[in-house]
Amino acid sequence: MARMPSAERRRQLTEAAIRAMARDGVARTTTRSIAAEAEVSLSVFHYCFDSKQALIESVITTLTDHSVTVVKHALRPTGAPAPGVTLEETVAAGFRAYWDHVRAHPDEHMLTYELTQYALRQPGFEHLARRQYALYAEAYAEIVEQLRRDRDLRLQVPVSVLARYLAAMTDGLTLNYLVLGDEDAWTDILETVTAHVAGLVRAG
Repeated sequence: MARMPSAERRRQLTEAAIRAMARDGVARTTTRSIAAEAEVSLSVFHYCFDSKQALIESVITTLTDHSVTVVKHALRPTGAPAPGVTLEETVAAGFRAYWDHVRAHPDEHMLTYELTQYALRQPGFEHLARRQYALYAEAYAEIVEQLRRDRDLRLQVPVSVLARYLAAMTDGLTLNYLVLGDEDAWTDILETVTAHVAGLVRAG
């Protein structure tokens, strides 16, 4: 087995855990099955993660990063806005990027809800559910702050409030989609959401 830096090995095991949990469910996924999925020995797993809590926290963080990265890329938050692109078009691009990720990776998004329920029901793991939702709010706050600076926006509500609102809204919409499906219906829903969110900010 080739040696690799511990941080890279942790990423490998985390991605393997995501695949195994999405396929088999959180409760049925064992450290042994994750090691097998990653094609490493069990000792390597225990070297990288000293507890199941540490693994689940890494899984939650990585799943959040998967979604946030595509939104950040769509919004181009580190560069100047493209000429002629309206705020509403920019917001719509972010939502489309997120929604494309949901449709392309429904098992990952379903896993996020299972992780929440597992953490809330497992004694001693409750803080992981709180951390999961704190990560959602932190990610949206970072995106909103960068967008506000790039476009010199004035927010109708504080960044923290808007971030938690966006997190709650996308969380609910995602769960509805996973349960109900019907992709055609979501075009109009996303247009409504986009118009509403764009209305919460204005040019400075």
